[in-house]
Amino acid sequence: MATATLVRRMGTAVKQAAKKGPSGGGWYDPHMAAASRAIAERIPLVDLVLEVRDARIPLSSEYEQLRDYTSSSRRIVVMNKMDLANRSQIKEWMGYFGQQNCISYAVNSHNKQNIKEFLNFLQARVRELKKTNPYSYTTTIMLVGIPNVGKSALANALHQIGRISAAEKGKLKHAIVSPHPGETKDISSLKIGSHPNVYVLDTPSVLPPEILDDEVCSKLALTGSIRDCLVGEREIAQYFLAILNLSDEYKKWEKLTVNKDDRTFLDPKAECLSSPQLGKKQKRQYPTDHTQDFIVHDVRRTLFESISSFHGNMEDEKNLSRLIETQFTSLLEAFRIPTEVGEEAQNKVAAKLLDLYRTGRLGHYTLDAIPRHTQWPF
Repeated sequence: MATATLVRRMGTAVKQAAKKGPSGGGWYDPHMAAASRAIAERIPLVDLVLEVRDARIPLSSEYEQLRDYTSSSRRIVVMNKMDLANRSQIKEWMGYFGQQNCISYAVNSHNKQNIKEFLNFLQARVRELKKTNPYSYTTTIMLVGIPNVGKSALANALHQIGRISAAEKGKLKHAIVSPHPGETKDISSLKIGSHPNVYVLDTPSVLPPEILDDEVCSKLALTGSIRDCLVGEREIAQYFLAILNLSDEYKKWEKLTVNKDDRTFLDPKAECLSSPQLGKKQKRQYPTDHTQDFIVHDVRRTLFESISSFHGNMEDEKNLSRLIETQFTSLLEAFRIPTEVGEEAQNKVAAKLLDLYRTGRLGHYTLDAIPRHTQWPF
């Protein structure tokens, strides 16, 4: 595998941090251990358990505590962030989970229509539960998951849409949402339905004390479930570039064009960069803001040109490493980073590149492959 050495280095860094414990940067501190126990105690008491996973890594983002959870009718695997994953693979993953006798649903917690549909799905499940226990007037749904799968964003979205649907008044509550993993510290309750009353419990994120598989470590680092500092942003960014280089995602950027006088325009058929601003008065451009369309355009164009003009065998680790090194250098110009910054310049490229990947600006990737012949533990 062309990424073997990179994956091994990342896995080693994560495992070393885990062995050192919280004092050495590890994630499994006393608070996470206490949260794990509290969640385990409550799981038998709730009506439904929503295991929130990252749709980009539907297996690697499993919540390990639920492996021995036997009630398939009361557990739903929710693949959140479906907008960041390879869309053509979502249905395949739902089919896979169905074959494992596991209910699943794909969702984008930032899409209101998608949340409405998901809420209707949950209400149908609640009605099914009421048939077995008609005397229960309140239904509780617990959200569990590892860091940064979007549990709190999903809880807030369900709360907001659910209250509007029920025409309820009063101040909206909010679960804490953060781009940094592990920010939810306590179990919070949010109402998402009335008649019957339905509450969702947002819980702290929990990772197992150690993660043994190097590939799982690497994927968790890339998607932000493990803090960047445990592996290093440059290492993680190199891993992303390796994945991009070995995929066909870059081919979608072939139609990007360059206007020498104004580099903000592109072929209207090119993916994702069409904007209501095109053809109108342009927004003011800020070269230091890497999220602006004209910067993203240049980053995509730079990556496309570097990959399409590379004639080495990318399945060979040395060749792939050489390409990635070239791309880091080329991206300095695309991101408008002065070369005299030196070593820090490479770190800035890595940070900006990771941010664009994690927000879906550099394509949609499903990093886990569907198992064909092996039984994955649920």
